[in-house]
This record gives sequence, structure tokens and C-alpha cells, in this order.
Amino acid sequence: MSDIVYPRTIQVAGSSLTLRRIADNDKEKILEFARALPEEDLLFLSFDITRENVVESWIKWVKSGLWDTILAEVDGKIVGHGTLLRTEQIWTRHLGEIILLVSPSFRGRGIGSLLANEIFAKAKSSGLMKIVARMAAEQKSAIAVFEKMGFRIEALLGDYVIDLKDHTHDLVAMSYDIRGFNETF
Repeated sequence: MSDIVYPRTIQVAGSSLTLRRIADNDKEKILEFARALPEEDLLFLSFDITRENVVESWIKWVKSGLWDTILAEVDGKIVGHGTLLRTEQIWTRHLGEIILLVSPSFRGRGIGSLLANEIFAKAKSSGLMKIVARMAAEQKSAIAVFEKMGFRIEALLGDYVIDLKDHTHDLVAMSYDIRGFNETF
């Protein structure tokens, strides 16, 4: 799976789903995807992907090679993404952070797990040892999804993040040892 070819179209729960890498001209499609998300999904994102300048920066980070994003599309519309973030920090060069987001109308079809598998394979092939997922403690369903994938809670940090409404929340940090990943959940 380390030599993954994109774009790739597969059948998922009765829909023809295309997986592909993010491209320079995806800004408008990403904005359309993000702006259609419910407020509660946007509240806890570490980046406000409804803003043009943020999406432009996201695409630049992918072009730099530090981030990698796989988009999931149905009928030419983005319905989800999986992103692997890496940093240039020496002491965390073995870590990657995963971000998964799927449109509410496409949840429960395995798209999040599919995107996670893509990101896990990319992390493993790039030599990372551990993947980290961070979310607000109130995001119980997201925590459950990551636990089902094999992540375990490493830390709970009090009042560590602030949402778009300026309320602080506890942050849950979870991790997964990618060295044991065998390309399926």
C-alpha cells in the first residue's frame, strides 16, 4: 500500500467514491465542503477551513511536503478528507498528526476508516513511528471512532484549546503506534 496510486475510484455503500490527492485548484471545492459542515463540526477544528486564506495555506503546506491530504469525492464534490501533518521539529520528527473529517450525510459508510487507512499507509511508508489525534474532550463520538481504530488516550490537558466562540475546552491527545499497522483495521 506504500505505492498507492491516485486518483482511485471504489464503491463504498452504494456510492462511487474517488480518492485523490489535494490539488492546487481545490480551494473552491474545499470551501464548499467546509461551509456546508454543521457549526458543531467547525467549532473544534484547529484551522478554520471556511476561510480562503487558511485553505490557500493548507494547499501550500501540502506542496511543501510536510502535510499530505487525501480527498474523498462523490460526483465531483468533496465529502471528506484525511490529512497527515508532520513538523520540522527535530524531537517530534517521528510523529504525524491525523485529521479526519467527513460530511455528515456520508458518515457511517466507512469513508473515515478508508481515509484513515490511506493516512496510516502514508505515515508508515514515510518512516513515522506514531500518529497522534487531538480533539476536544466533548467530542465523545470522535474519541470512540479513534479508539475503535486502535488509538489510545495519552493525555487530557485542561482548558488547552479555545473554540470559535472563545470558550476553552479540555484536549484529549490520543496516539497509535504505526509500526504495527498492517494496512487494514
